[in-house]
Amino acid sequence: MKYIDKTCTDFIEILSTKAAVPGGGAASALVGGVGTALGSMVGNLTVGKKKYADVETDVIALIAEATLLQNKLLKLVDDDIAAFEPLSKAYGIPKDDPDRAQIMEEALRIATSTPLDIMRACANAIELQDGFAKKGNVFAISDAGVGVLCCKAALQGASLNVFINTKSMTDREYADGVDAEADALLKKYCALADEIYASIAMRLRGGS
Repeated sequence: MKYIDKTCTDFIEILSTKAAVPGGGAASALVGGVGTALGSMVGNLTVGKKKYADVETDVIALIAEATLLQNKLLKLVDDDIAAFEPLSKAYGIPKDDPDRAQIMEEALRIATSTPLDIMRACANAIELQDGFAKKGNVFAISDAGVGVLCCKAALQGASLNVFINTKSMTDREYADGVDAEADALLKKYCALADEIYASIAMRLRGGS
């Protein structure tokens, strides 16, 4: 059974134990999926309303994109768990094994690839939240605000799982390239998420 198919209660109980998986990467993917779904909720509360007829086509397109991202992030929950397995095994290889370094390096790359994918998906999700916040039902924009906060948290959480692995890589050129992409995603999309949240908060509290 996939972890994502477990009940919320079971997943959280497993997450709280000393088991190596699921961990922060899988949790980040799940939180990102939750945030993306909240954007879709805003969209679905908008479609069909006469007041929003002029933006309905745009909102329907946003929902379609969000649904794809939501499904991708849910898949990445189990992908992250699977990606950690080779690294977990590599740590168990005796340090005097001549093949250990190469195996470890390959395992670190595998373990890094999934959280980087989570970051990319969350970045896309934050862009969609901007659309939901601007075009969605005004009575549901608080959900877009919660959604963008979830996606930002997931983006930042996944980045930590990138950095903990790149730190241990011996191929510094490759590691630096991965770090550079992660840093660029953080810089651009954390700022955008903060901007979206601030705009929603201002509207909810009577600002323009």
